[in-house]
This record gives sequence, C-alpha cells and structure tokens, in this order.
Amino acid sequence: MIVNADSLAARLAADRARVDACLAALFEGRTAPGVRLEAAMRHGLLVGGKRLRPVLVYLAGRALGATDERLDAPAAAVELIHAYSLVHDDLPAMDDDDLRRGQPTVHRAFDEATAILAGDALQTLAFELLARAEHPRLPALMLTLAEAAGRDGMVGGQALDLAAVGGHPDVAALATMHAHKTGALIRAAVRMGALTAVAEDDPRVAALDAYARAIGLAFQIHDDVLDVTGDADTLGKASGADAARNKPTYPSLLGLDGARARAGELVDEAVAALAPLGDTHAPLAELARYMIERDH
Repeated sequence: MIVNADSLAARLAADRARVDACLAALFEGRTAPGVRLEAAMRHGLLVGGKRLRPVLVYLAGRALGATDERLDAPAAAVELIHAYSLVHDDLPAMDDDDLRRGQPTVHRAFDEATAILAGDALQTLAFELLARAEHPRLPALMLTLAEAAGRDGMVGGQALDLAAVGGHPDVAALATMHAHKTGALIRAAVRMGALTAVAEDDPRVAALDAYARAIGLAFQIHDDVLDVTGDADTLGKASGADAARNKPTYPSLLGLDGARARAGELVDEAVAALAPLGDTHAPLAELARYMIERDH
C-alpha cells in the first residue's frame, strides 16, 4: 500500500503548524532571567522537526473523539520531551553530533553547558505544561509521559544504546533497546491522545497501544535503513553515523532487505491492531505506512 501523499502531507502540515504554534507560545511575552538559555531552548525545539509524536497524539485522540483543543497540551508536552532528548543525545558525552535538522546542534550553536541546561529546561517545561491543563485523567497523562521518558523508557533505552556500542547483541536485544529508547515515547504519544478522549479501561486504548508498539519499532528500523541509504542534506544530520560508531543496527544484523521486510511486517501488524476503531482508524493506518516510506 502506498499512502495518499497529498492528503497525508496536508494533514501532517496542519498538525505540525498547530503544535508549532503551541510551542512558540511558550516563549512569547516572557521576561526570562536567562536570555541565552531561552535562545538555546528555542533552537532545540523550534528549528524544524517532523513533529511525529504530536501528530500521533492528535490522530489517536481524534480517532476516539477528543477535540484538538484538549489535545494541544499533551501534544506539545510530548514534543518537549522529544526535543530535550535530542539535545542531550547530541552532546559530546553521548553521540557527539554536529548537525540536527540541518542546523548546528545546540551544544555547537551555543556551548555544552548551555545545551545541558536547555535540555533540562525543556524536560521540566513539558510537565509544567501538562500540570496546567485541566483534565479528569491528568494524573494518568502525567504518569504515562514520566514513565516513557525515564529509566523504564527513553533514558533506560539510551543507557542500553551506549552499552551496546562495539558489542554484538542479537535481534531480540536490539528490539528491546529500541522499544525503550524510541518506542516508549511513541507509545506514550498514542496513549496520551487516547486517554484525553476515553478512560483507560476502554478496549480501544489497548488496541492503540498494540498499534504504537509496532510502529515504534518500524520507525526505528527505517531510521536505521536511512542511516545507510540516506544523504546528509535530506536527513538533516550526518549519514553513516551508526556504522562509524560501531553501533548495532537492523541492517547490520538482518541486511538492508531483511530490515525493510521486518519494518513492513510491523506496519501490517500495526494496521491490523486498529480494527476495533472502525472507520476512524484510516489516518493512523496511513501514517503507519508513511513511517517506512519517508526519506528523512
């Protein structure tokens, strides 16, 4: 299945514009004590980005009946956590990257100490934003994001990633690492969108979680493929970085064809999991296909 590129592009553009406006508003009219810190936060947050995770919040929430206004805070909070993670991942102590989204990374554009503080501030701002939202399931929303971002989620996955450099994990171990480092926040985005609309015991929440588990891994596998086949101008960052750092990837374990095939299988699983949503699932299915057809 090839996605309808025009309709998907229009939907993604509209949702990106919506969350970008929410994120930009966080910096408007402020008399901040640290002008340089604010500039670094803006650089790490507002300069480009696919906004995939906020889009997932919107699509999952709409599929279950939530309004865009209710979904704005969860969508922006997820992106703040993602942006903080990228700022810290790019640091010399982590991946030591010079480019992100076609621009100098935060520690290159400013300095290492400012980048650390900017990441810290983006992370805490995510929870401040959520805490100010009025919602009957606010504790569940905050817990979902905290667990996905912390030691049992993204941070734990980054630790596994660093430990795997130069090692020889099998496919199962690699899947576990990616389920934490990349998949946890993607699952959180979908779940937060769902919980904005319905209670946790609604069976459609479980269906969406199965969808999110599958697309989270498919997304990372395709990123591994793009690191081999893409170019820096399109990716907005250096290609071939994983091989240069001797990091295990799906192409290195399964070959390019095997990695692509596994990503396709996962997308099929994701789309099948959406059956309980009925006719409202089409945008989520379309986005799942896009994840393994994108060029960046």
